[in-house]
Amino acid sequence: MNWTRMVVLAAAITVPWMASAKVLEVGADKQYKQPSEAIAAAANGDTVQISSGQYFDCSVVAVDDLTIEGVGPDAILTDKTCNGKALLVVDGNKVTIRNLTFQRARVPDHNGAGIRAEGGDLTVENSRFLNNENGILSAENRTATIRISYSSFIGNGRCIGSCSHGIYIGHIKLLHVDHSKFFDTHEGHDIKSRAARTEIFDCDIGDGPDGTSSYLIEAPNGGSLIVERNKLEKGQHTGNQGNTIMIGSEGVDQPTAEIIIHDNNFTNSQGRGTVFVTNRTATEADLKGNVFQGQVTPLEGDGKVH
Repeated sequence: MNWTRMVVLAAAITVPWMASAKVLEVGADKQYKQPSEAIAAAANGDTVQISSGQYFDCSVVAVDDLTIEGVGPDAILTDKTCNGKALLVVDGNKVTIRNLTFQRARVPDHNGAGIRAEGGDLTVENSRFLNNENGILSAENRTATIRISYSSFIGNGRCIGSCSHGIYIGHIKLLHVDHSKFFDTHEGHDIKSRAARTEIFDCDIGDGPDGTSSYLIEAPNGGSLIVERNKLEKGQHTGNQGNTIMIGSEGVDQPTAEIIIHDNNFTNSQGRGTVFVTNRTATEADLKGNVFQGQVTPLEGDGKVH
């Protein structure tokens, strides 16, 4: 068989597989009435489009390369959780979620989430997480990457038994968060990450007048931490008066190649002093170009302030 014929045959085999990816539509006048119906029918590479509306529904995502997206102004998943875990339990790899609202996730062990990330890579874009126990909670997968962009986490978190948070990420390869808002978190941290590398860029993270969050950002087991160009605020009702960004609080169990805290604007609204960065690793933190308002000690632990 010559090479030209082999290429033609390969194309003939590949193209039908690529063309098999489907769009599954959800809505009152669509084939699927609930998101869970469409997600259960989806195959690798498909897209589930959810029309505007409020869905008392939860789903388990078992396939890879799936896109789940809201269509229209507001597609809301609310109140109902699957497997005692979350509104959306993601077991697949390379899943993308966008333009959706997740709200009021509650489970008996008080660790419910808008999204429970238990598979591989996950991307979340332009989504809202309102009044859940955790906004996003992840399992351990040291090869996984989680990326969150242009999303908001409002009124999440609680501490009954153990604490839940705005987002709580286990030991994964990378957590990247950009252009997102964390506000009015209750008791837990806005961002808690055990990732080998955590990147937080261009976000707005604050308690406001009623938020009771503990740390704004915590990397409890070390790991590289990059925090740049964020607006940060610790409110008068914070649950942790003395610390804002905490690194290594539960023991350093992974390499910490770098700690870079640059060009952030931090306001301490408590009327008493707080520490901006508490570093309990042996890696020097590099603080540069940060602007402080209120009573702030820039750094406790190893590092330099420029």
